[in-house]
Amino acid sequence: MKIGLVTDSSATLFPEEIEKYHIKVIPVPVEIGGKNYLEGVNISTKDFYAKLRVSKKLPKTSQPSIADTIKCYQELASEGCDAIISIHIGSTISGFVSNLKSELKTFKGPKVYVFDSLITVRLMGHLVLYAAKQIALDGNQADPEKIIENLKKIRNSIGEYFIVNDLQNLVKGGRLSNASAFIGNILKIKPLLTFDDNTHEIVAFEKVRSLKRAYSRIEELFSRDISKVNYPIKLMIIQGDNEEEAQRWLSELKVKFPNLSTYEISFFGPVVGTHLGDKSIGLTWLMDYDRVFLNIGVTND
Repeated sequence: MKIGLVTDSSATLFPEEIEKYHIKVIPVPVEIGGKNYLEGVNISTKDFYAKLRVSKKLPKTSQPSIADTIKCYQELASEGCDAIISIHIGSTISGFVSNLKSELKTFKGPKVYVFDSLITVRLMGHLVLYAAKQIALDGNQADPEKIIENLKKIRNSIGEYFIVNDLQNLVKGGRLSNASAFIGNILKIKPLLTFDDNTHEIVAFEKVRSLKRAYSRIEELFSRDISKVNYPIKLMIIQGDNEEEAQRWLSELKVKFPNLSTYEISFFGPVVGTHLGDKSIGLTWLMDYDRVFLNIGVTND
């Protein structure tokens, strides 16, 4: 069975990954400074943050184009795909998954498996990469049902803690479910955010005084969380135009947690950066699917 793979640009995949695994990527629209852009097409992440810092209004993000997505499916059908796996930004962040499923009720073509990542950024990107690697490994023997089953297991292994400079963008954008408890940017207070395990909405769960204590608290929570699992872990620092600080923190984490499978730095693209703001940073992780499902041995850097 030939399987096609589709995602959206909020997955922050690298161009070489997209090319290697023949992944179709639907760009997400972003409006900033009165101009419209497509994430990953005509605005880079660096340019976005430069514009964000001087923008008087909160940028706006829209759902990926349903029409462009259906066109991708049709292209994959013409390439001989018997099934399509389509992995997208979480349904509590965007209504795209719901709208896409509705549109597919009248779609005539290969069976499309729409997978709600319940997340975004590189965490979602790794869900896409697992599917891509499994398809490449199994070739015509690839089983979309089995891939979806494993995607659910990987999705359930995801964990994340974010630090933001302030909550204003999240509050203005309506992305923070319990904003009222945390409004009021007291000097040096750092809100800690995560995705709620039950609702999958972004929630602020603690306020910590000083960035140093915020890092320490997140490391404490991360240590607690990974002590409960029996599989190898991929760790990622994700940052919003905060590369130097991410490198510094990752160096410390490699020393404190030397037995993880892989360590990586990624970034919040325009879609997420709109809401988390400049200089946000997060510690995120998920199951090392390379070892668990693909039997690929990975050594630490």
